[in-house]
Amino acid sequence: MSGTRPDLASLVVGQSIGTRAVDVDRRTLVRYAGASGDLNPIHWNERFATEVGLPGVIAHGMFTMGTAVNLVADWAGDPGAVVEYGTRFTRPVPVPDPGAAVVEVEGVVGAVDADARTVRIDLTVTCQGARVLGKAQATVRL
Repeated sequence: MSGTRPDLASLVVGQSIGTRAVDVDRRTLVRYAGASGDLNPIHWNERFATEVGLPGVIAHGMFTMGTAVNLVADWAGDPGAVVEYGTRFTRPVPVPDPGAAVVEVEGVVGAVDADARTVRIDLTVTCQGARVLGKAQATVRL
């Protein structure tokens, strides 16, 4: 366990679990591409990305998804407590060069099930003010 688990009995719907801003630069994308095996050039080649109609190089969807759920895992105090997680990819995260995109994550308690000892966390994930993940929800067993 990486921290203290929240007290299930004290959680209420709408309660914030926190926020996080994550800088994403081209170096991060190249490292993620190597680790994940997703070497699609839309994640590292500006010319290719624009030729296929994108605004430029974009972050991997799975990277964005994983970055967002880290807020939940840290809040839960144990990444293994996250028993379910799903989302829809709604917009790409364009990553400038030079510079970085900023992915902003906010989490709130969406539901509490005392009998199952679970809580649903609803995430709002944005970049440049636009939602990049839709219906991002994680179930945590406490």
